Amino acid sequence: MVETESFELDNGLRLIVSPDTSTAMAAVNVLYNVGGRDEDPELTGLAHLFEHLMFAGSANIASFDGELQRAGGISNAWTSNDFTNFYDVLPAQNLSTALWLESDRMLSLSFKPEALEVQRNVVIEEFKQQCLNRPYGDLSHHLNSLVYKEHPYRYPVIGKEPGHIERVKLDDIRKFFYAHYAPNNAVVAVTGNVEPAQVAEEFARWFGNIPRREVAPRTYKPEPLQTEARIKRVSGNVPYTSVALAYPMSGYGTEQYRALDLLTDILANGRSSRFYRDLLMATDLYVDADSSILGTEEEGMFLVNMRLMRNDDATVEEAIRRVDEQLQMMIEQGPTEYEVERAFNRMASNVKFSYLNYLSKAQALAMALMHNEDINAILPQYKELTPEVLRRAAREVIVDTRRNTLIYSPAD
Repeated sequence: MVETESFELDNGLRLIVSPDTSTAMAAVNVLYNVGGRDEDPELTGLAHLFEHLMFAGSANIASFDGELQRAGGISNAWTSNDFTNFYDVLPAQNLSTALWLESDRMLSLSFKPEALEVQRNVVIEEFKQQCLNRPYGDLSHHLNSLVYKEHPYRYPVIGKEPGHIERVKLDDIRKFFYAHYAPNNAVVAVTGNVEPAQVAEEFARWFGNIPRREVAPRTYKPEPLQTEARIKRVSGNVPYTSVALAYPMSGYGTEQYRALDLLTDILANGRSSRFYRDLLMATDLYVDADSSILGTEEEGMFLVNMRLMRNDDATVEEAIRRVDEQLQMMIEQGPTEYEVERAFNRMASNVKFSYLNYLSKAQALAMALMHNEDINAILPQYKELTPEVLRRAAREVIVDTRRNTLIYSPAD
């Protein structure tokens, strides 16, 4: 049981606190309800650019990391299709420094032209390194655009192309910031050696005067129902042929989402999984084979990814056929009770051990608060899943007419 206390300011910013006296440290996690799905299709990668800009100077503080390091702290951040997350770790006695820093950049960035130029170049270089110069680096570009035709998930978080970031102007930055980085569009989690009442007092002191803002509504259309199978072949400087099979599935918070989350563990997590036993060990077709879900708020993907030992068409066909056999068995028979119990126990163990780390707990609490759910109610929902529920989810999602196949082969 995770013990928590929650608070809310008049400006809409919510706080959740969980004390942990086993450490002398504290973690502050600020989660904003903004990500890649909130971008203009002609200016993608902006949320990821903001992940960098938020460290490049705020209204009253020139160097976020400089001030935090002087207080003995470190920080980092990540961006997804749905959210942008910032977290700080520092000695608990210096907690107010982190709250001061986070509140100042929530109030306003510095919006200096030189900061934009520096971070623009950093992000463009990151795009080149991750997407253009790394094997399979552009795989998500190809897969996302294959699965999504209307929804903004069709572009990776890093952006569609570097040219979008190259033409970002300061006015674009100001507009995006004030439309999304608002107290009424964020949550804060604090964990570690802290006293909830004192944290609430400091929280009100630093964040209470930040005004509410009008958050930009999400006006994009939902993804149309896929009615025909799609296939795409690409080539590049890669060592093995990679095959991805993707099926649209429901988003976070649904029974189908939880069922497929467990199902992918049964298929591909560890040496006791079906893929390891029946594909990797029983054949010479695969370098590796994995299954996962995209984990998005809105309609996501149920994925099977495999890299193959050989690059000829016959190997590709046989490898896909063997995977199809595994998926068909799950549709027709479902998993066993033992497999479901084992997958749940593994998940529960990982979750509970992660809560022993105050930073991991802070991030989990922030996400639960953003979802308006009790963190202690998440695992019981997974515990209720039965083999028949998992089988039904497989039958609903793994449908031939909704399949997307991406074959990524070495260039000749």
